[in-house]
Amino acid sequence: MATDWLKQAVAQSEKLHPYVPGKPIAQMLRELGLSEADIAKQLASTVKLASNENPYGMPPKALTAIVDAANEAHRYPDGDCFELKQALAKKHGIKPEQLLIGNGSNEVLELIIRSFAGAGDEVIYSQRGFIVYALATTAAGAKGVAVPEHDGLTHDLDAMLDAVNKNTKVICIANPNNPTGTLLSTQALQAFLDQLPGHIVVILDEAYVEYVEDILEDSIQALQHDGLIVCRTFSKAYGLAGLRVGYAVANKDVLAVVNRFREPFNVNSIAQAAALAALDDEAWVMDKVAQCKAERARLERALSDINCLAAPSFGNFVLFQHENSAEIVKKLEQEGVIVRPLAPYGMPDVLRVSVGTVAENDAFLMALSKVLP
Repeated sequence: MATDWLKQAVAQSEKLHPYVPGKPIAQMLRELGLSEADIAKQLASTVKLASNENPYGMPPKALTAIVDAANEAHRYPDGDCFELKQALAKKHGIKPEQLLIGNGSNEVLELIIRSFAGAGDEVIYSQRGFIVYALATTAAGAKGVAVPEHDGLTHDLDAMLDAVNKNTKVICIANPNNPTGTLLSTQALQAFLDQLPGHIVVILDEAYVEYVEDILEDSIQALQHDGLIVCRTFSKAYGLAGLRVGYAVANKDVLAVVNRFREPFNVNSIAQAAALAALDDEAWVMDKVAQCKAERARLERALSDINCLAAPSFGNFVLFQHENSAEIVKKLEQEGVIVRPLAPYGMPDVLRVSVGTVAENDAFLMALSKVLP
């Protein structure tokens, strides 16, 4: 009799499922039945607007740094990310020991949850918050408490406070939120933190913070809570999604605990060099952020004109809403455009559309005009 390996695994395995990312272009073309030769021809003309990536690529200085760093790739990387921590500490006005660098912010989030929550503990997050919070909680053997949004899209901070009990160890808040695109003010967040016991860890996930820097106070300096951990990433505005660099800012004693769970050499040397150089190319980054915001506004106007805008977004994506969204996804793919269905988040009629370049957004709007019922 064949071994049932799921039964041999730890108990929480049965409740876990792999994270499903935005569909890669080649995968979508294979699903359409194209040959490998035809896939190669179609790759350049297919538009992927499913993973909130920077459509303009990476900062030029980062690309140069990658080439230079490749010469030393036979050596182990700096396990403490010394130079990157120094640069980030200077950028944020903090001390290097207040930083933890991870293999993407996903790893950082998982490390934090695994460090502070286990069997019998609870982790609170918004029902339509980033799905990794729930996955990491389950993997840690803790209980996830998903709190409904008060308007269907925005974190209900009062309800999250009501959910706190003696078993609560971690609370996760994304701001702006992915996938709903909503934003909480600094004042609202501080009022929330003021009502929490200091020992509760609060993860403030700011993966999209560059897109709201002009309208939001810097949380690293403005917010106060003993257990606050602010998480950021180089995957979005900085265009380094393929290299996986994220980081956490917190009290050094909090991060000292998380560091016990971190794998050695978790951030490779090429990624470290690219992130360091990207920080030195801030003007390029913010120029692309401005272009993204202008295009986001254009897409939202276009969707509003056809009554398909679910809500305004503060991220680098827009929300398309239509009762036939599931069918529209398939038809868009046939037109060579990939977007992200939000059915896994309990939003079966909503699609998340990453903001692309002008040409990519034109392609999406043209394809949409063809496939709408």
